[in-house]
Amino acid sequence: MADIRICRYESSFADEAVAMWRLSKKEAIGQKEIHSYESHVHFLNHILPQDYEIYLALEKERVVGIVVFNSDELNQLYVANDQQGKGIGEALLNIAKEHSSGSLFLYTFEINKNAQRFYEKHGFVEVGRGYENEENLPDIKYEWREM
Repeated sequence: MADIRICRYESSFADEAVAMWRLSKKEAIGQKEIHSYESHVHFLNHILPQDYEIYLALEKERVVGIVVFNSDELNQLYVANDQQGKGIGEALLNIAKEHSSGSLFLYTFEINKNAQRFYEKHGFVEVGRGYENEENLPDIKYEWREM
């Protein structure tokens, strides 16, 4: 993680952040993103910032991770496929935890076993299943509480 820099999101990174996000998500759930690239950029630049903070992980100015959260919810956390397992996800998750109200909830796809292992390793516990999402995939609700 020595070459990784964490910073607040800036719209100049939109194209690269969305491209990384879409590839990582496709790998995680085995299906292509249902929204257009352009609508995904709009979502990142105009919808998410209304209710969430956004941080990026950069390796030599290349976007290798993104986290989207507020004081109660971890909305998105993606790390570039070739950068997983290097502590980037943990660093991004820790920022969300530090800015939380003392607990966070999130939803992850049931098919995404890597995400389940990651969140469970970092103190999240399953609190529900079967929530609806745009992808029409079963998901799991997780919660973390500060000790």
